[in-house]
Amino acid sequence: MAEGSNYDYLFKVVLIGDSGVGKSNLLSRFTRNEFNLESKSTIGVEFATRSINVDGKTVKAQIWDTAGQERYRAITSAYYRGAVGALLVYDIAKHQTFENVIRWLKELRDHADQNIVIMLVGNKSDLKHLRAVPTDEARGFSTENGLSFIETSALDASNVESAFQNILTEIYRIVSSKSLESSGDVIRPSGGETILVAPTADDGGAKQKSNCCA
Repeated sequence: MAEGSNYDYLFKVVLIGDSGVGKSNLLSRFTRNEFNLESKSTIGVEFATRSINVDGKTVKAQIWDTAGQERYRAITSAYYRGAVGALLVYDIAKHQTFENVIRWLKELRDHADQNIVIMLVGNKSDLKHLRAVPTDEARGFSTENGLSFIETSALDASNVESAFQNILTEIYRIVSSKSLESSGDVIRPSGGETILVAPTADDGGAKQKSNCCA
């Protein structure tokens, strides 16, 4: 896997969904291969990065994570700005978190670029004995709403790599097929937003806190 300041594309991907569904652990599992059972609710916004190879190009993902609690909803516009991908996460053992996906999807449609790539993620697939959301129900919802779909477990790492690899590959192919003008670390999603993030010390995958949206 390529890492460091040399990359061909930089994509901002946001994690959304109810509090407690495992967004922060998906982030840490993908970027640092870590899982924290005592993980606290995220306050404000934080992001981490990791670079992967897609079709021979180095794609750097800047993955943003924020709290799902209602009281932090004021940060939405800045949080979504420039995002070209979103992982919409629910807990397979808590049906309410799946029901709330409809609200999160509406928020995405209201605040994010209209061409954002969205993946529905059923997390905590290790809790099979507690499953409350049938896979077929979630897959059907995804099909109806034009989303890709995967079930993951941040705890045992099942499908976490695949989830991020799949969404980043889809974003890359859309962007490259449109031959969007790009130079160095500037990517212009079709909505006209410009993502401009200079390489920083976070390239080792370290998590950084951002105060831009608080």
